[in-house]
Amino acid sequence: MSNGYWKDLQEKMEHWLDDALPEADVPQKSIFTAMRYSLMDGGKRIRPMLVLEFCRMCGGDAEVAAPFACAVEMIHTYSLIHDDLPCMDNSDLRRGRPSNHKVFGEASALLAGDGLLTAAFETMLSEQSIRRAGADRAARAAGILASAAGAYGMVGGQVLDLAAEGKQVSLEYLEAMDHRKTGALIIASAKMGCAVAGAEPDKLDAAERYASALGLAFQIQDDILDVTSTPEELGKTVGGDAENEKSTYVSLLGLDKAREQVALLTAQAKDALAVFGDQADALRELADSLASRAK
Repeated sequence: MSNGYWKDLQEKMEHWLDDALPEADVPQKSIFTAMRYSLMDGGKRIRPMLVLEFCRMCGGDAEVAAPFACAVEMIHTYSLIHDDLPCMDNSDLRRGRPSNHKVFGEASALLAGDGLLTAAFETMLSEQSIRRAGADRAARAAGILASAAGAYGMVGGQVLDLAAEGKQVSLEYLEAMDHRKTGALIIASAKMGCAVAGAEPDKLDAAERYASALGLAFQIQDDILDVTSTPEELGKTVGGDAENEKSTYVSLLGLDKAREQVALLTAQAKDALAVFGDQADALRELADSLASRAK
């Protein structure tokens, strides 16, 4: 499968997201504008496409998986809005545009994130979504996402991130933090696709191993780009980790070793897909693409 395959899937995802969160002519319409500002501003859409791909490989229907894919992207987007706030990473730029709080103000940005978090569950647990996926599969997928996004997952990772500011932490601490902050939602995306399709345990296990390696490789590559790219190239503020005195894979391992680790994890991710055979070629290509990305 070529890059054209991913582009087509991404275009479908944009359409589904647009439908899932339309503009609303209501007194509080400003919050929908703020939510859509961040949700519809592009991005790689890696997480929702993992939902769709693993569902497809396990014999499921993309249309059935679409609400769950939208939900993952809504939660990811809410986390970016909150991460950029002055009380968190204090970033002014996101995906080449001013961060949500720079456009709408801190209070509205906070509420936009809250709105996206709740919209995610509204989307995947709508009457239509439950009817099409089946109550058991819908509940299982929603449970996977709830666990990954909460205090044991993404939120917990952010807590560890804030606690590490100004400190020299160990590689083990950094991996534990990123497994939660970045990896949890990527792993959940893969497992949700399997759950919606009613996949066998061996495929769920393979999905988790693939996504775990992919998520860590993705974070290390982020750290590499933070010291090797410009804001214009990356579309977001760079050098923030050093400014906030945060330990990164580059600061702990050095640039060359960090790059070696990305290559090793990428190979592990691809190996984990053996149970899917040639059906997983697109995901193998995705792993290679993310490892060599420049933004």
